[in-house]
Amino acid sequence: MTATPATSVANLRDLGGTPLSGGRSVRPGLVLRSGQLDRLDLDADPAVAALGLRTVIDFRTDAERADYPDRVPPGTRLLVADVLADAVHSGRMPAAAQLKDLLRDPAVAEEHLGGGKAQALFGGVYRSFVHSGSAQAAYRLLLTEAADPAAGPLLFHCTAGKDRTGWGATVVLSLLGADDETLMAEYLSVNPAVKQAFAPMIEGFTAAGGDPDIALALIGVFPSYLGAALDEVESRYGSMEKYVREGLGVPDGTVEALRARLRA
Repeated sequence: MTATPATSVANLRDLGGTPLSGGRSVRPGLVLRSGQLDRLDLDADPAVAALGLRTVIDFRTDAERADYPDRVPPGTRLLVADVLADAVHSGRMPAAAQLKDLLRDPAVAEEHLGGGKAQALFGGVYRSFVHSGSAQAAYRLLLTEAADPAAGPLLFHCTAGKDRTGWGATVVLSLLGADDETLMAEYLSVNPAVKQAFAPMIEGFTAAGGDPDIALALIGVFPSYLGAALDEVESRYGSMEKYVREGLGVPDGTVEALRARLRA
């Protein structure tokens, strides 16, 4: 997988080029991931304009979309698939959807996230990616659209492009035949871009007395986070294929279409 040149889209990456089993790889230019698209400017951003995006899937909550609405190319379908809707509706706004708010107040962050609480919270969020109904619907949509040639070049994203988006990329790449080492390397590879995007906020947080470990736990991704979701798949379903078939309700024929379309 390759990062694109500097663009107005945070953390934009093409799944294309990711190595798969049997010496194969992911076809370039068909499935991409990023952070939110609120700053997209095609006139000033020929690299993004050249992608020819036709479908965008937004994994964010209602509040996130209202605060920073996507800007998408003309003629692009914008599909909303709120991964965290179930948690939000139950009154439990996950940390993954509150990064900017939490980094504005070191005292609140310390109370709710200090002493290892942040890592534990993110572990729970990642497990919910596997078992919550809203997450299952969102990732079912991602796989269904990615398997459909009519969707054209597709981009999926959340706010930072690391957690909800990271799990989506893991599921897609796992189905295509990426091994565990490749999945983890791809998942962790967004760290530099995410930290750069949030650098001013992190600096302000620490300057105000915030614990830098809390900031890193919120902004970065870690093997334990992805491991929590993978463990949830294993304990509930036994394999990624069964999770996709039984948990997401994606038929085997759609998975085969995904592989036929995206494997080079």
